[in-house]
Amino acid sequence: MAIKQSKKILISTLLSCGVWLSFQAHAANDVTVYAAASLTNAIADLEKEFEKQTKIEVKTSYAGSSTLAKQIEAGAPADVFISADEQWMNYLQNKKLIVANQRINLLGNKLVLIAPKNANIHPIKMEKSTDPNTVFQGKWCTGDTKSVPVGKYGKQALTSLGWWQKLQPKLVETEDVRAALNFVARGECQLGIVYATDAAISKDVKIVGVFPENTHAPIIYPLGLLKNTPSAVKFYQYLQTKQANKVFRNYGFTVLLPAK
Repeated sequence: MAIKQSKKILISTLLSCGVWLSFQAHAANDVTVYAAASLTNAIADLEKEFEKQTKIEVKTSYAGSSTLAKQIEAGAPADVFISADEQWMNYLQNKKLIVANQRINLLGNKLVLIAPKNANIHPIKMEKSTDPNTVFQGKWCTGDTKSVPVGKYGKQALTSLGWWQKLQPKLVETEDVRAALNFVARGECQLGIVYATDAAISKDVKIVGVFPENTHAPIIYPLGLLKNTPSAVKFYQYLQTKQANKVFRNYGFTVLLPAK
């Protein structure tokens, strides 16, 4: 009787190990990517091609860089992180959550002013001599100016032009750049500050101004590796290839590094 019981325990243990090993094998064959909302379309294209080439499943989460960084800090199972500014990558690096020496500045972008496609708004001179109250007559929107990168860049630019104090009362702050884009596309905001790449993917908005680069900090997208697993390393490296560079450029990003 004792022998039969021992056999049952052994079989049960082996089955449990088999299930666990199967789970581990599956987990080892996927990668979870946390990326700034403005990268949604480009990463979606790249993940499909990467999955086709490697058979590694890519799971993605898009949001404001601040939101993603806080989630990663709280233990979210991310393997790769792409921020829309250096601050939030620095934040995770200071907490020792980025693999040592596995961080690069991947992309650049431009900051633009948009309006609904059919709005009677003509190109605006983005200079100190322009009276913003004659241009911004309704609500305008951008990302949260305290935490979301596009909002922080936007506040810097408006402050540099001397427009911020006049325009702040009309501001609608959003959780990420795509939310600001959608507010303008639906006509809920008269104007919005987004990235050039976001404006380019919407048929419902038009660019009415481009902020001079000297009015705000350089727009840089750092790429960081969070886990040193084979799947994560492969995707981290894939984002630096010629194929990836081509996709990023097609969406209007500036590629900051030569392809490997």
